[in-house]
Amino acid sequence: MIRTILWDVDGTLLDFKAAESAAIQRLFQEFSLGECTEDMIRRYSRINEGYWQRLERNEITKAQVLVGRFEQFFGEYGLPETIAEDFNRKYQLRLGDTIVFRDDSLNLVKNLRGRVKQYVVSNGTIVAQTKKMALSGFGELMDGVFLSEAVGVEKPNKGFFDAVFAGIQPSSLSEVMIVGDSLTSDILGGNNAGILTCWYNPEHREAPEGYRIDYTICDLHEIEDILNRD
Repeated sequence: MIRTILWDVDGTLLDFKAAESAAIQRLFQEFSLGECTEDMIRRYSRINEGYWQRLERNEITKAQVLVGRFEQFFGEYGLPETIAEDFNRKYQLRLGDTIVFRDDSLNLVKNLRGRVKQYVVSNGTIVAQTKKMALSGFGELMDGVFLSEAVGVEKPNKGFFDAVFAGIQPSSLSEVMIVGDSLTSDILGGNNAGILTCWYNPEHREAPEGYRIDYTICDLHEIEDILNRD
């Protein structure tokens, strides 16, 4: 029986692309960088994803991710790379300004309260995620929030989940399930931790080999079906 759900935030409970686009567009105006087109936003997203995947493979540090992605992005478009650090600092604050729920996730989490324990597990920065938790209402609904920046280890490393389990003390790992959109962070992390995995896949992507995926869902409300048949 599933008694505990570990929720990813960005791309799962919340629409990260919407927050990302709004934050960058606003900061381009604030820094007087000119127009930031949709093509530019898409290019930044690809750069950003690449940096986070390198972090998940322990190839670079989080500090290198946060600044390096903007240095590369600005460099490709002939913008001043020297502002990358300041831009990122303000970007972390702006990320929490736009809250868009995926699949009415707020009410889903509300409905699951009392039925299962629910925790946030995120690689997002403390600044950004603290603001998101407050403005979205998830902070009051969750039984706890675990951020890799505070833990000192990133998903998908087993050490991150060891810290989570030390905090929540589940009676059995077989009763814990992680729900997330990232194969390389959430699903691989669940595999490394020895818990159930639920891949949130609204785009109906093909899953490559090498991952143990216990459940695949296209809408977050399918979690209720999983719990009902569990």
